[in-house]
Amino acid sequence: MAGKYVYFFGDGKAEGKASMKELLGGKGANLAEMSALGIPVPAGFTISTEVCSYFYDRGSYPPELEGQVADALAHIEKVMGARFGDPRNPLLLSVRSGRALPCRG
Repeated sequence: MAGKYVYFFGDGKAEGKASMKELLGGKGANLAEMSALGIPVPAGFTISTEVCSYFYDRGSYPPELEGQVADALAHIEKVMGARFGDPRNPLLLSVRSGRALPCRG
């Protein structure tokens, strides 16, 4: 079963919104909302809380996750005009963890 696990935000667009707090966590939902409102936040993506449950249920990550993260990273690179791992123009990332509800496991 294919699912969506990665939600992009930035450049005045967002795949999520504030009401998706349970799926995106508080930080992810609020960053998406701010981006959609036009508040200048750096581009980024949120990995949904469903990935935690998936991992605890199966002992592995969803097969779609790696490709979705790669696609989101490429999108961020385009929006920000920088490349991850580029020594001359590096894309800087901030990684945060959090979730709205406890992950079952």
